[in-house]
Amino acid sequence: MRQTYGHTLLQKQACDATIMPEKTMGRSYESSHPWLNFTLDLRRVPWDLWVMLGECQSKCEHIAGTPLRPDVSRLLHSVYLAKGVAATTAIEGNTLSEEQVRQQIEGILKVAPSKEYLKQEVENILEGCNTILAEIESGTLPSLSPARIKDLNRLVLRNLQLADEQTVPGEFRKHTVGVMDYRGAPPEDCEFLVEKLCRWLNEMTFPPGKEILEGIVKAVVAHLYLAWIHPFGDGNGRTARLVEVQILLCSGVPSPAAQLLSNHYNQTRSEYYRQLGRSSKSGGDPMPFLHYAIQGLRDGLAEQIGDIRSQHIEVAWTNYVHDAFADLEGEADGRRKRLILQLSASAKDWVTLDELSRLTPELAVDYHEKSQKMIVRDVERLAEMGLIEREGRSVRANKTAILAFLPTRARASKGEGNQKETQ
Repeated sequence: MRQTYGHTLLQKQACDATIMPEKTMGRSYESSHPWLNFTLDLRRVPWDLWVMLGECQSKCEHIAGTPLRPDVSRLLHSVYLAKGVAATTAIEGNTLSEEQVRQQIEGILKVAPSKEYLKQEVENILEGCNTILAEIESGTLPSLSPARIKDLNRLVLRNLQLADEQTVPGEFRKHTVGVMDYRGAPPEDCEFLVEKLCRWLNEMTFPPGKEILEGIVKAVVAHLYLAWIHPFGDGNGRTARLVEVQILLCSGVPSPAAQLLSNHYNQTRSEYYRQLGRSSKSGGDPMPFLHYAIQGLRDGLAEQIGDIRSQHIEVAWTNYVHDAFADLEGEADGRRKRLILQLSASAKDWVTLDELSRLTPELAVDYHEKSQKMIVRDVERLAEMGLIEREGRSVRANKTAILAFLPTRARASKGEGNQKETQ
């Protein structure tokens, strides 16, 4: 019987990734938290999860290999860093918005004294993400270890007033903690369990060329196990999500994409907690949580690629406009070129003819003391060139014109059998 690539990969990964529990001399957690078994049977991964993992790897490689203008690249990084940091803290109750986090990234956020602790929570996660990135760029990133996880927790709780005086930032707890009706692993086992988790993850290997896929699986599993163990008195969720970011970045996931899981957890917060609870009650089966997390990551990557595609369309459109005026050098053509470029950059979809001359300072200068007829003539000429769309007295840049240059492909018509249409 012919064996597919998927089954061959499954068997090899299952062999490499599954580590059988070692004898632990009657540890307390074996009775209280028997689902902490440190096994991941990849032979049980459903086909749709493998497909989503493959999509995630492919989309990450697409994002990593897509050149962007420096300003666009910086903006993309900043936007998704703000999303991830806002999400990571919001899950724990922080009420600062994504825009306020963006302001904190830029160093201009000001809050009332009563909200300074919210700002500090955000600053701690920002520093954690930036530290991981800097260590990767400098080649000094330490491997995942209990000491590293403790350092991240110390950073998460830095300069924050803790409700529990038993909590020591960066130290494994010596007391019982929980979230809602869930209780963390016995305190006497926390150090042992974190050491075992790090060893398990570091020994888990996938075939060459699947580093991003491996990183995604490890990141989600690490998050899940840290949530189950709950090794610290406070900051467990934020620490788990920083560990997740470190594993993703270390595997080659591009920095904007490494923030998507936190954003997904926050946007589906009730499902996030339900899946965490379901995984422990199922006897330690990580598959439901893996499926939930990776589906969200796949969807977030698709949205991110859409953002990048929009930026590419903007660049292609600008070049298209410049090409359209390449052989036109008169004063009127210069004015019309500025008009279409300024209209293209407008945040408004449709702009009325009356608004055009006031759209930007540059256009106000161009049409100062000019009649409305001149604006109408310029618009009509741009429409003849295929650069402007008109609807009554409103206009917009005809950016869809460049979509005609996309490759032709067949698309199946819904409900019409095998009929095809071309783009």
